[in-house]
Formats: sequence, C-alpha cells, structure tokens
Amino acid sequence: MAGMPLLGIIATSHFWGYLADTKGRRKILALCMILAFLAGGASALSPDWIVFSVLKFLSSAAVSGTYALAVSLLSECTPQNRRSVLVASTSTTYLAASGVMAVLCIPVLQLSFSYDIPLLGITFTPWRLLNIIFAMPCAIGAIGVYISYESPRYLLSIGEDYKAMEVLKRFFVINSGKSADEYKVGTLVLGEDIGKAAEGFWASIVSQTVPLMKPPLLKNTVLLSILFIILYFGINPFLVWLPFITDGVVKSLENGNNDLNFCEMLNSDKNTTVIEINDCSLNKFALITVFVISIMIAALNVVLSCVVNCVGRKNMFICIQVVSGIAGICVGVSSSWVASVVFLAIFVAGLLNLGILSSISVDVFPTYVKAMAVCVILMVGRGTSVLGISVAKNMLVSDCEMSFYCFGGLTFVGGLIAFLLPNENALLKKTPLDS
Repeated sequence: MAGMPLLGIIATSHFWGYLADTKGRRKILALCMILAFLAGGASALSPDWIVFSVLKFLSSAAVSGTYALAVSLLSECTPQNRRSVLVASTSTTYLAASGVMAVLCIPVLQLSFSYDIPLLGITFTPWRLLNIIFAMPCAIGAIGVYISYESPRYLLSIGEDYKAMEVLKRFFVINSGKSADEYKVGTLVLGEDIGKAAEGFWASIVSQTVPLMKPPLLKNTVLLSILFIILYFGINPFLVWLPFITDGVVKSLENGNNDLNFCEMLNSDKNTTVIEINDCSLNKFALITVFVISIMIAALNVVLSCVVNCVGRKNMFICIQVVSGIAGICVGVSSSWVASVVFLAIFVAGLLNLGILSSISVDVFPTYVKAMAVCVILMVGRGTSVLGISVAKNMLVSDCEMSFYCFGGLTFVGGLIAFLLPNENALLKKTPLDS
C-alpha cells in the first residue's frame, strides 16, 4: 500500500507529459486534478486494502503530472525576469504540505465517530475522513486551472497565433487595467524549434521523446535527471520519515533518555517508532514539530526565491546542496541530540533545491518538449525515491550513523555535480516572445 502512490507516479508521468505537449497544458492539468480528486476521495470508501491500493494507484497516477505541468504552464505565462522567482516559489507549497498534513492528523485522527455504511460494507471512521480532506486540494486546484489561461507559448508552437495573441491581451488587461485595444503588440514570434509533427499515437510519443535522448538536449536530460535523483533519493526519504523520526526522539526524551545521542534515541529499546509501526498514532508534540520545521523551510524558500535572481540559480543550488550535505553528515557525527536535530532540519532543507532545479529545467528545454522533459526527469527522480525510502528506513534501524554519512555524502556530491549546469547567462537567453 505504501508503494502504490509512487508506482502510480512512475507509471504515468511520461504519458501526461506527452499529452500536455500535444493537447495543451491547461486542459491536461485540469483533467489530472479532477481524476486525482475522484480516485483519492473514493479511496476513503474502500472496503478492503486491495481496493484501497488500486484507488491510491489511480489517484497518484492522475496527480503524477500536476507539478511538472504546473511549472511548465507557469513558466510559459511569465516574463523571463520573474520566471525563476515564481517557479522556485511553487515548491513552497510542497515543502509546507507535509507540515500541514501533520497538524491535520492531530484533530482528525482523535475523533471517535464510527458510522456503518452497509451498502459499501464499510465503517466510516476518522482515517477515511482524513483521506477525503487530503483529496480536497485537487478539487480546488481543478477550479483554479479552469479559470486560468492556456500557455501562449504552447499556442504559438502549434500554430494558434491568434489564440496566443488573445491570451496575451487578457494578461495585459489584468496586469495594467487598460483596454485590450491599447495592447500595442501586432505580431508574435516564438523564436525556437517547434519540432516535427508525427502521425499516429505511438509515432507522436516517439517524436516527443527522442529529442530528449540525443544531442543537444541529451546532456541536460541526463544531468538534470541525476540531480533530481540525488534530491529524491538522498533527501526526500528523510522528509517522509520525519514524523516518525521526530516521534522517536520525543518518546525517548519522555522515557528519560536525554543522555543518548540522536541515533541511540531512535533505536533505544524503549522506542520502536522506526523499527516497527503498529498503529497510526503519533506523539502530538512530534507532529507539531514536523509542522514547525516544514513551515520554517517553506518560509525560507520564499525568501530564497526572492533573491535567486541576484545570486543566480546555479550558484544558489550549489550552495544549498553543499551545506545540506555537510549538515547530513554532521547528524551522524554529533554526540549531542540537540545539535543533531538542528543538523537534520538543515539537511532536509536541501529540498529547497527542488524549486530551483525545476526553474532551471523549464528554461533549458524548448516549448514543444518542455512538459515531456520535466515529467520524464521528475519521473526518474521520484522512481528512485521508492528505493531511497526503503533504504533509509532499514539503515536507520541497522546503522543509523552510516545512513546519514551515506545520504549526506550523496547530497554533497550533488553540489559538485551541479557545477556542470548551464551558466546563468545561457539560462536567461531570451526568445522574441520574452521581450
């Protein structure tokens, strides 16, 4: 059951990227949101774990393309001088979400209601309500996408120049408050390769995928995939396990084991939080701690997003990655559990680079394969997250210190690999439409 959401993401990311590049970002993004809400909400009414797993697979398969499609749509609807700021800011929601979900668990799971639904053969309990609550953002997102506009870049890439002009006029009216008749632009030029059209479904998929696997796009495809792998495999598992890690430390302190180091707390005989989880209840203070850490990281992301243009995305990515990697190693080295907790928060904060790397990704690929490219490289990264979550859990039990040496070291190496990213001047190269 735990693996189904990630399997759904891996299975369909490529498909959603293809549809977004051939049918439109807005249309496919809205479809993803609606399907995710329906399947996610329906999972709350599952009569058994098999149905629950299938519905979770379907909901995650639907939601798998939403982030990639959203950043693609956003990047193509914003001017170059604000693009990196806005795209990097989108990861704020992701970083804050785990904390918000943690605090929502506290009141909802403490409810004591129980209603039998004979028609479905289930008893509606608090965990089912929590599933519905967690599915609601997809419904809200679908409404938001419905009232938004299609990417003018996409419309130009498929030859819909008139529609692209109409969208830009609407942007002008909203931003300036003036009449559309005052919009002075008469002609639009995309200024980049639009690829070759292919007939047939499979031929079309191939034509969208092959450019990513050969020069000049191959280098960026491989490099960005590796960096996303390092983020999702090296850091994301500790965000997933953060509620349970925090719960373990708090319970150890409650048992009077405040003289132990961080890893000894997690694996003390009196604490089985990481070793074996037999119920879904977690310490309230631990969940609140997760919330505070997540909100602090999200707030820091907002600040960094505002200054990213001054520092440069590549420089900021390298700096965050190196600091995060060193902090991860220090978690295992430190003999003080207080210092280790601080280092752990800094290590997890390395996920700030998700937004920065996404911002770079949408700039290095041409419009006609942009959604496909972002979906593919995210799929590769998320796919390794499945392995990373399992490896991290087992290492936290068998050799806690070594887990932080390995994952922290991998994160540090990611900072060195990032030196191969394109320079900021190359990333900021404008096309006529940006002007």
